[in-house]
Parts: sequence; C-alpha cells; structure tokens
Amino acid sequence: MIDVLLVDDQALVRAGFHALLAAQEDITVVGEAADGEEAVALTASLRPDVVLMDIRMPRLDGIEATRRIAADPALAEIKVVILTTFDLDEYVFDALRHGASGFLVKDTEPADLIQAVRVVARGDALLSPGVTRRLIAEYAQRSRRPRDTDRLAVLTEREREVMALVAAGLSNDEIGERLFVSPATAKTHVSRAMIKLGARDRAHLVVEAYESGLVRPGWAGE
Repeated sequence: MIDVLLVDDQALVRAGFHALLAAQEDITVVGEAADGEEAVALTASLRPDVVLMDIRMPRLDGIEATRRIAADPALAEIKVVILTTFDLDEYVFDALRHGASGFLVKDTEPADLIQAVRVVARGDALLSPGVTRRLIAEYAQRSRRPRDTDRLAVLTEREREVMALVAAGLSNDEIGERLFVSPATAKTHVSRAMIKLGARDRAHLVVEAYESGLVRPGWAGE
C-alpha cells in the first residue's frame, strides 16, 4: 500500500483528492493537513510514503514545509510532490531545490494524479520532458549564476553525460537508446551520480545539472 498525506488549506481540494485516491486499491490516505506546520508534524508522526503539498498556505508555506521534511534524516524516504495552480510557478523551482520530488498542476487529470503518486512512491521523480524541464531551466537562469563545476569532479565522463540527459527529461530507456546501452546500465549510471552528489532523486539531479552549469537553460531538448 502507498500511504499518502494530503496538504492544502482548502478543505474542498483535500476532499476531492481524498475521494479520488482512497478509491484506489493500492493507495491509502493516512491524513490531511491545512497548513505547513501541521504538514511537518503529521509527516513526522504518520511517516507517509508520499506527501501532496500545496505551496501557498497560512502559517508555513509548502516550500518551507518541504525543506524541513527533506532536512530531517529520519524522513529521507518520504517523497514530497508540490501542488500548484500554474505550471510555470516561480515557487516550484525553489520547492524542487529544497527537496520536492516533482510537482503537479491542481487541475491535472485524475488518472495522471493517481499515476504520479505511484511513480513517486517507487522512487522516481515527476520529470516530464516538457513543463518541468522548461520551468527548471527558466528559474535556474533567474535564481543564481552557475556554481563551481568542481563539484562535478567526482563524476566520470559517462556519469556527467547521463546527468545531462536526465536534465533533458530523458527516461532510463531513452538514455539507453541514446548511448547504446541497456536501460539497466543507464539506471546504474544515474544512481551512481545521485549517490556521489547526494541527490535525493532525479529531480534534484536535474536541479544540480542546471545550478552547476553542466546544462545551460535552453540547451535541453535542442
């Protein structure tokens, strides 16, 4: 079973998500929170597999709540998915930087929401080749200059290459096709890069690729 915590200051939104997710045989909604403070407390006590986190809430917003959850080693296995009204929301990139594993627009199709919960629960990130890549590229460019690329010195040339392809939104299967290796080999390279850089998941590997200057905004997908 996949345990989910719903976090949104609108009761109607929570009720809709609750009804949809609870109807699935493999998903259980273990709790609801109306603000970030409550979200952090319930995450610590309930230990859900996935937290669906709204950004704009009273008392404590979703970004800070996500940061606190991600910063707690005891909660390292918990995945946070940001819920946003607009796909190009300037706060979403900050949320990814602070530990979120992806994001969903609130008016996403029900089937896509359910699939997203399953994808994140199994350890993958919500990184579509379109919207998420565009958002990360745009706000990485605005937020800061590239950091010293010496941080990437721990990676092999192949691991850097694979990291750049992850940032381009490619799946393990697609990376394998591009590099003429098996998907399992591609996954191994991705995993090694994540471990060496201390990235929680693929989402943070993408953030690292942009912030280190390995990938330039606008390069991915060209």
